[in-house]
Amino acid sequence: MIIVGLGKIGQKLAELLSSEEGHEVTVVDTVAEHLRYIVNEYDIMGVVGSGSNIDILEEAGIETADLLIAVTGSDEVNLLTCLLAKKAGNCKTIARVRKPEYSRELRLFKDDLGLAMVINPEQAAATEVARVLRFPSAIQIDTFAKGRVEILKFRIQEGSPLDDIRVADMAKRINCDILVCGVERGDKVFIPGGNFILKSGDLVSIVATPHNASDFFKKIGIKTNRVKDTLIIGGGGTAYYLAARLIQAGIKVKIIEQDMMRCEELSELLPKATIINGDGTDTDLLAEEGLEHYESVVALTGIDEENIMLTLFAKTQTKGKLVTKINRISYDNVIGGLGLDTIINPNNITAEYIARFVRAANNSLHDDIETMHMILDGKAEALEFRIKKDSPITDMTLEQIPLKDNVIIACINRNGKIIIPRGKDCILPGDTIIAVTTQLGIKDIKEFLR
Repeated sequence: MIIVGLGKIGQKLAELLSSEEGHEVTVVDTVAEHLRYIVNEYDIMGVVGSGSNIDILEEAGIETADLLIAVTGSDEVNLLTCLLAKKAGNCKTIARVRKPEYSRELRLFKDDLGLAMVINPEQAAATEVARVLRFPSAIQIDTFAKGRVEILKFRIQEGSPLDDIRVADMAKRINCDILVCGVERGDKVFIPGGNFILKSGDLVSIVATPHNASDFFKKIGIKTNRVKDTLIIGGGGTAYYLAARLIQAGIKVKIIEQDMMRCEELSELLPKATIINGDGTDTDLLAEEGLEHYESVVALTGIDEENIMLTLFAKTQTKGKLVTKINRISYDNVIGGLGLDTIINPNNITAEYIARFVRAANNSLHDDIETMHMILDGKAEALEFRIKKDSPITDMTLEQIPLKDNVIIACINRNGKIIIPRGKDCILPGDTIIAVTTQLGIKDIKEFLR
């Protein structure tokens, strides 16, 4: 496959799809320094030049490539690159397209471009924020089994019933049908066994049905209802897509945007939203607009530092759900200790959406992975497998399966019935299972076994 464009999305894609997952990757970029770093870091091929140049694409191997991913900073370059790739190599293509008008028109000539997927980073980020605001207790939510199962991440607060409790004792103590599949403690990640002791401050990921997750959070004293209103600071593309989703769900939305012309645009696009023209970093304005009363505040300005400071300020004023947009992947380690609640990185989300699509398309030809999500801060994967008659774990109880360390089977979906498995539960042909592992790049169930 060929990745054209080594900005933040392209670099993250190169990391996710490089040789450890068995993909032969060639990267193309006009900046030699970007290429040099990526080629050396991930031991992949690189070509200096523009993806909109047919000679460069031929040098990158377009004639034999199965897939081209165009993620430069220009929609026009991405679409032209896809068109050339389709004509020169007849391969499938994926394009990053930001402009809404292009997204709408692409339906007319999607086949001509060989487009298997079109992704808009702002729209993808809005989807993730909307999902979290539906269940504000969670920091991150990933869905499996067509929405029947979720992996939810939350932080254990001081005084919580979960503080200083063994994982094996949770089911009886809390009386809930959930399973702990991952714990983040500082910069360490654990796939916990029954004797693992949870502590306040831990980021815990659980597997549960939406109903059981709601029941669990209520029993440990955490709010579960979706937010009633949202204050969005910054009126860019992500704000528009998010507001449209929230309004559709019956949630009241107010947007503070500094640019008057953009405010007028948003007023036309979102007649049911309240649009305020003003500086979202002005604490007096935030107080006037009732910051302390909002059940959620989403910082979506174009400047990472502003979003961080806005969230830290909001944290002192409201107990509502806080969401912060961060564009620079390099900030991830720095901001981890600030307690910013939910952090959204459109570039990371976009790269993971694309990687998930590529992985699913590739695996559909070879094995039975149906869904894949990066979890535990990107240090683990949750994979949904379909079990065949000849699977090495068919008709075995969980106790009998010789799993490697740091692997857990977290859920069984049997014809729509969700089973949070215990040791005596058996896996049958036709089941789908969710497995969580810190071993990245798994392609086959056999790789889970000793």
